[in-house]
Amino acid sequence: MTVIQRYLLLQVPGWILTVAVLYGLHRWLGLPLWAAVLLLAGEVAKDFILYPKLRRAYETGEKTGADRLIGMEAVVRKRLAPEGYVEIQGELWRARAAGGAATAEMGATVRVVEANGLLLGVVAEGPDGREAKLDRVRPAS
Repeated sequence: MTVIQRYLLLQVPGWILTVAVLYGLHRWLGLPLWAAVLLLAGEVAKDFILYPKLRRAYETGEKTGADRLIGMEAVVRKRLAPEGYVEIQGELWRARAAGGAATAEMGATVRVVEANGLLLGVVAEGPDGREAKLDRVRPAS
């Protein structure tokens, strides 16, 4: 969804409320119809005029879903050969060793480097925190 679509969708409830209030003012207090339409047009015009100033507030730079896990450490819970399961923040995720066929034993620490839907790509982490070869990685003792 684009920023303008998100902005307009969030303005619709205000426009509906404005129509309801203006209808009530027209029906019970005798507000002329032309004045009600003019006030509604002013409300909508105001939202379009303010959009350039408010645009940045509607932009989302935050990662969501599996993308937010990229760069995080995980613990292998079911052997990666090359696919298995890892645990991140108490959640179990399906993972695959990134960069080809490799294995990582249960308990090994890996780092998430990519997310394809709900499948995470992981690489092993060496003792110095740098990427290690993910072939027969054993858990740290």
